[in-house]
Amino acid sequence: MNNQDLMARFQAAMVMNYGKMPAVIVRGKGSQLWDADGKEYIDLFAGFGGTILGHCHPALVDAVTMQAQALWAVGNQFYSEPQIRVAEHLKSKGFDGRAFFCHSGAESNEAAIKLARLAGGEGRFKIISMHKGFHGRTLGALSATPTVEYQKDFLPMTPGFAHVPFNDVKALEAAIDAQTCGVIVEPIQGEGGLNVPEEGYLKGVREICDRHKLTLIFDEVWTGCGRTGKYFAHQHFGVTPDIMTLGKAIGGGVPVGCMFATPEKAALLKPGMHGCTLGGNPLCAAVAAAVFDVLDKDQLPAKATKLGEMAKTRIRGFKNAGSRIKDVRGHGLFIGVELTATDGTPVVMAALAKGLIVNATSKNVLRICPALTIEEQQLMRGLDILEQAIAA
Repeated sequence: MNNQDLMARFQAAMVMNYGKMPAVIVRGKGSQLWDADGKEYIDLFAGFGGTILGHCHPALVDAVTMQAQALWAVGNQFYSEPQIRVAEHLKSKGFDGRAFFCHSGAESNEAAIKLARLAGGEGRFKIISMHKGFHGRTLGALSATPTVEYQKDFLPMTPGFAHVPFNDVKALEAAIDAQTCGVIVEPIQGEGGLNVPEEGYLKGVREICDRHKLTLIFDEVWTGCGRTGKYFAHQHFGVTPDIMTLGKAIGGGVPVGCMFATPEKAALLKPGMHGCTLGGNPLCAAVAAAVFDVLDKDQLPAKATKLGEMAKTRIRGFKNAGSRIKDVRGHGLFIGVELTATDGTPVVMAALAKGLIVNATSKNVLRICPALTIEEQQLMRGLDILEQAIAA
């Protein structure tokens, strides 16, 4: 079967709720992909950051194979050894906390919102989020995502959310009232255009939350698991949250989400208050544990820092496309390339035609977020193609 045949079958059987690229991907290895017509691509997007170790990494294949031969799922009324390994990685690489596992970043944020309300006590239920932030598409997470295009068809939103500008601590403090219980913010905004916080901003948010006894939630669904050059992006800024939410990369490409809360906050969730039937099932948890094993063994956060700096230097030096680039920003292998054009879609499509996968967000910001396992030569070859695509 070729691309056209498979796309026709897909369209006849599936809900078309995603904007689709004109290719059916059938195989992957590392940072290479192949479609049903046999065309090869360099992948600089890693499945929205999910395949943090690339496609079909041997350690993840081994982990899921071994676990599949032992135990798939048993239900969360029993203890599960793979969950323990993942949670211990989070404690050792992040902060002292307790893990709740689910399937996605949106579910992680739903759990965090509920816990923040629980911690707030009677009469305190409002969550403040930031303009251009993105926290998921379930109703609670969408209510915390103040983007009209995402919300307009599903109004009214869940009550109890307020929104203020990113990088503005004065606006944050002014929005707090007697009903406010928490703040949710991405340490680096992903969907909103790879927006990096100004110096001191996150520390200011932490101080405000402490002063008003609010729960601080860092949404690290995009930025977690080594992508920014630290295990978690908040570590760049010297600030620790009360709750951290994870998705995408933590599963290395299989569906894993995690809400990770300080012991004091986590203790508020009693049996029956929240759950996820297959959350942290042994198959997914075994893969997530292996992700951290590889990040450790191969020192991939440090590699992300090195390659990220090289990539930004290369992009800023584009001779044939430099005038069409407004800004290059980000940390590690989480890079945003803001174009002077108002729409980055033509660049994405030109790159795809040349065998390169990238993504545009916030209309005109290209996202460069390859697997941390990508080799320097392959990354630079991909950036050569990107320069051609922007110039075209």
